[in-house]
Amino acid sequence: MNRFKHLVYALALVGFAASAKPIGNYPSIHLSELPDPLRSVWKELKPEMNEMSHCATAFDSHSDGEKMAFRCSIHIKMSAEGERRAMRYCEEKRAEKGIKMPCKLVEE
Repeated sequence: MNRFKHLVYALALVGFAASAKPIGNYPSIHLSELPDPLRSVWKELKPEMNEMSHCATAFDSHSDGEKMAFRCSIHIKMSAEGERRAMRYCEEKRAEKGIKMPCKLVEE
């Protein structure tokens, strides 16, 4: 009976760990802090996104579209890979546009 109790506890812990959102090493920014044009892009893409999808952004201006980068990894099967890809895509666009702000993952 004691082994069964330990097995149940272990399975419960594994279940909780699997359902918890992993905390990555990437900086993040809340959706409410984004400039309006980037928030509009987020709203357009949101219906296509699932729980594994991630977006990253960088911007030096709240109004100049040339100083904004916003990239997403939408159709992905692993959350951590979605984070890495979104950050990589954002970094590429940030370098292309010469944006100084580092890329950050967008959080709801």
